[in-house]
Amino acid sequence: MRHLIRTGLASLLFLAAATAARAEEITVFAAASLTDAMTQVAQSYATATGDTLQLSFASSSTLARQIAAGAPADLYISANQKWMTWLADQDLIAANSRHDLLANALVLIAPADSDLAPITINSQTDLTRLIGDEDRIAVGDPDHVPAGIYARQALENLGQWDAVEPRLARADNVRAALALVERGEAPLGIVYATDAAIATDVKIIATFPENSHPAITYPVAITTGQTNPAAVKLLAWLLGDDAGVIFAEYGFNRPATSPKTQ
Repeated sequence: MRHLIRTGLASLLFLAAATAARAEEITVFAAASLTDAMTQVAQSYATATGDTLQLSFASSSTLARQIAAGAPADLYISANQKWMTWLADQDLIAANSRHDLLANALVLIAPADSDLAPITINSQTDLTRLIGDEDRIAVGDPDHVPAGIYARQALENLGQWDAVEPRLARADNVRAALALVERGEAPLGIVYATDAAIATDVKIIATFPENSHPAITYPVAITTGQTNPAAVKLLAWLLGDDAGVIFAEYGFNRPATSPKTQ
């Protein structure tokens, strides 16, 4: 009997070791606006597969430049097409692995205790009249942060960029812009709808018209600098229903054409 028990325990230990050996670690570089959603995704994926996701969050531009410099990312999720295309032009993403993963919206926010009421944004709206003479509107830096780039495109299309640009508080990423409004350091901010949804100390004042800026899509791709086969499995899972449910809980939508290879 003891021999059988020892044999059984040995078999269990062997199976456990084999399972652990098969578990993979996958490094994912993702836009800062995906912090909460991807953290939940990582937990669910680990439970479902045993694989571990190592997540790195920053502005899409920062992450793209890190990948171009040789950072060991297996998978990259950008908050706009520009930086994914920038990597593609350098042959740094795997052929046929690029897909449009998520969609988002651009909103105007204020601190939760602000006296500002909801407004409709159009070409007649003067955002500078909503803030004091010394105040600033928080936004991801329009020179490189996707949320800021979308904000600039919207403001330009609405004929407001020239008036608003000098009054901007430029943040390193969209979460930093959100934090300025949360702390009351800026009376207004332009962020993604999903960022506003997870914040407890802000409220949405308006949503920018969809036709005022390009569609906000998050492309995902496997990088060419890595050869981790587990990244292919992860990509398929991210495009599937299980991940879709999690992303929806954080306010993200699937693009109308998702999944789509580009």
